[in-house]
Amino acid sequence: MKLRRWITAGAVATLAALNVTPATAGRPYDPAAQSLRDLAMRHGLYVGTAVDLAALNDATDPRYRELAASEFSTVTAENAMKWESLEPTRGTYNWGPADELVAFAHQHHQRVRGHVLVWHNQLPSWLTSGVEDGSISTAELRQILHDHITAVVTHFKGSIWQWDVVNEAVSDPWDTPSTLHYKGFWAQHLGPGYIADAFRWARAADPKALLFYNDYNIEALGSGDPANDKTQFVYEMARDLRAAGVPIDGIGSQGHLGTQYGNYDTFQVATALKKFAGLGLATAFTEVDVRSQLTDGVQAGDSAEINPRLQASAANFGVLLRACLAESHCLSFTLWGFTDKHSWVPGWFKNPPEGMATVYDENYQPKRAYQEMKADLIYSGPPFVLPRVPQQPRR
Repeated sequence: MKLRRWITAGAVATLAALNVTPATAGRPYDPAAQSLRDLAMRHGLYVGTAVDLAALNDATDPRYRELAASEFSTVTAENAMKWESLEPTRGTYNWGPADELVAFAHQHHQRVRGHVLVWHNQLPSWLTSGVEDGSISTAELRQILHDHITAVVTHFKGSIWQWDVVNEAVSDPWDTPSTLHYKGFWAQHLGPGYIADAFRWARAADPKALLFYNDYNIEALGSGDPANDKTQFVYEMARDLRAAGVPIDGIGSQGHLGTQYGNYDTFQVATALKKFAGLGLATAFTEVDVRSQLTDGVQAGDSAEINPRLQASAANFGVLLRACLAESHCLSFTLWGFTDKHSWVPGWFKNPPEGMATVYDENYQPKRAYQEMKADLIYSGPPFVLPRVPQQPRR
């Protein structure tokens, strides 16, 4: 009798955590009817999406806004917080679109990931052309970077949970030279020391936001040689930053995958997350999507080509989500868009064409990947999936 009471109490507590009414004989409980955000909160995990502000404000397409509000507990500005969007003219900031997203998040009780403070892409032309023609010196460029980080973080202070402070600073093995190195505009003009500077400046502007380094192709370890293993390179970079007292709080693994590649299994990804956690770092998946090649057969509607891609996509979403669930320092899991109607993939990957990268199709119908994510959230639990370990901002 006591055991039965304990089980009943535990079931009611679980349902309360899901924000649902306990099942009755006339109304059985269906966890699959719950949103991703509610199911993830069983584990203290935040599930998010990147948001296209034009789609969010499109009155002719209300479904986008409805799903962005109901399915996700965090949001990320797809473009509105990037430098070219925020400061198109030197010293003049356009806060409007980003402020709209923050207000939307507050209205729907969501947290906000800030993306991105320092990146070598989507920089305003006044900055890149000024450096190129010599009108902006190295010393002035460093001051500009300081001022931009300070202005942006200060403006959003108190509204941002996690900042992607530095994005994609490390090369790939297929680059020239093939030995991994710090790449891009900022490393070229300021040297790799800009990374530590950026974290320190961001922390000075907001003592409470979690500060992340964010990159792609760091989902799993490879050879373990930092000369050609990007995950190992980033690990050693983070280790050295921590040892130097730099206030880095987390590592963001983007999670851009493709069904045409071998990719990873859950254990490989969980091992990489655990390795970063061993440094005292939080982790997060920050830009997850799984694209497929749009062959002639796919575009013609051939189910023999479409179905294997949908199944492979679901498997890859599941690998990343299960690995995140398994590592209690993995705080959030963000999709880089949730519907193929507004995915960045077809506009970027054109030769060969790619798409089908999100968990909803163009008509907002959930795909197999969406259902498998729900299943992972529903059927995971102790002892291998435990509540998240909150990360305290490093001073």
